[in-house]
Amino acid sequence: MSKQRAVPAFDNPLQQPATELGRAPFCAPLQRSSLLVKPLLPPASGGEIVSITQEACGWDSISLRVVRLEKDQTHRHVSAQEEMVLLMLGGKASVRTGTEYWPGIGGRAHVFDGMPHALYLPAGTQGITLQALTEGGCEVAICGARATRQFPSKVILPSAVDIEVRGGGNATRQINHIVKPEFPADRILVVEVYTPSGNWSSYPPHKHDVHNPPGEVDLDEIYYYRIAKPDAQRAAEQAPLCAYSSEGYAIQRVYTRDGQRDATITVRDNEVILIPDGYHPVVAAHGYDCYYLNVLAGSARSMAASDDPDYAWVRGEWRDKDPRVPLVKGPQ
Repeated sequence: MSKQRAVPAFDNPLQQPATELGRAPFCAPLQRSSLLVKPLLPPASGGEIVSITQEACGWDSISLRVVRLEKDQTHRHVSAQEEMVLLMLGGKASVRTGTEYWPGIGGRAHVFDGMPHALYLPAGTQGITLQALTEGGCEVAICGARATRQFPSKVILPSAVDIEVRGGGNATRQINHIVKPEFPADRILVVEVYTPSGNWSSYPPHKHDVHNPPGEVDLDEIYYYRIAKPDAQRAAEQAPLCAYSSEGYAIQRVYTRDGQRDATITVRDNEVILIPDGYHPVVAAHGYDCYYLNVLAGSARSMAASDDPDYAWVRGEWRDKDPRVPLVKGPQ
């Protein structure tokens, strides 16, 4: 039997008044019925648009905040117990802490524009301040994990991010390994996944909710989604290439073999799905490319997972890779 944790009903989240940091964290009652988290603010708004805390999720591992800033706007973040990865979703920002300063991190205009820049900060980092540098502003994902060991801060350039083309046929997808198990950090793991229009990912269905190394470890996981039409279609419509889609969607199923959890969820741009346990495959709606950011941490510094035995046979049927993948490429 898989582990059982409380999971918040986030479909219509209640919000607390803004704190001294300008955040409005969820205060919805913890329930197991819903794993979907909708954004705090309308997509065009600035400020903190996603806020996932350990307390609201009912776990003690990971967190995620997504911040949108206009040029020269600043955001201050305090979380002494967490190590963090500041991942630039789009635009450039400077980062200042109590002891260090990075004058410009970022490069891509949006997540479908290229490979990521990121900054790892250890637990105990004081006085983190972000400032947007680009004319169109910037978007930053602040990925966190509770940590007890400290490691040096480190800039992660696109050239350091390994690209993996995983799967085959219409289950081909791209994995960007940003913070891997061998990265010098305590607990946090971070990857990006690109799934072309109509394809499956996280497939065959896999899980990581039991500590049984080396085959599987117990990891909590967050999926943060961005959805867009493929570049060729956006160009044909003369739409901005950085325009995300409000009507596009993906579908994610989260289930356990004993049936205690079985949810099939429609997820749209800027939404989040929480994975406390169970198998969790994804499919991108035809006509829309799907991106998701995964933040993970748990019982070991490993990405080991086990397939649902009912679907493990699919791996043996893959012959060719989808030629659309990789959707984004690194420096040439």
